[in-house]
Amino acid sequence: MSGESVKLLGYWASPFALRVKWALKLKEIEYQYVEEDLPNKSPLLLRYNPVHKRVPVLVHDGKPVAESLIILEYIDETWKHNPILPQDPYERAQARFWAGFIDEKCVPAIMSAFTNQGEEKEKAAKEARENLKTLESALGGKDFFGGETVGFVDIAAGWIGLWARNVEEIAEVNLIDAETMPLLNAWFGRVLEAPVLKECVPPRDKLLEHNRGFHKILTAASS
Repeated sequence: MSGESVKLLGYWASPFALRVKWALKLKEIEYQYVEEDLPNKSPLLLRYNPVHKRVPVLVHDGKPVAESLIILEYIDETWKHNPILPQDPYERAQARFWAGFIDEKCVPAIMSAFTNQGEEKEKAAKEARENLKTLESALGGKDFFGGETVGFVDIAAGWIGLWARNVEEIAEVNLIDAETMPLLNAWFGRVLEAPVLKECVPPRDKLLEHNRGFHKILTAASS
């Protein structure tokens, strides 16, 4: 790390920026954090991520890397110590598959349950539960998706244990069912209580208040 410049452009309430914070923390990489004001995006963010214009962006020695899952892989390939991806090629492929499943299936369904009302909300919540149950099948009887320690899929999905609970409370839906998905429910607790990860997680009350405000804006716009 000597002489290297590592900067993270993020937003405190972004679960995708949290993924990167977790990876950097697990790797024990020192970095400069730049908090973005998303309604007023900085020239730095627009310069480093002109395509999507969103956080997170990792800037390593002046070179930007965007999109959280891509950033996680970049971090793991650049700093070899404390690996977060499995060493076995098949297991690496599986980790990438489940991380993709989270972003392509779980996250959209949870967000749809958050933003919709009535039948559409209930339909989205049902889809989210089904997808989370499928994700549980990949966990099996392991403590973490990474085995005995936190790994790539744990970092990709762990934040859902907090954000989805907020969605449940605000939108009045059931997403994480402790009875039908007990292994996943217990895993959320282990990930969010892991000391190295817990200190990066935003306070639940602050996040809940923020999400309530966001929900009001969304529902007002759709009414």
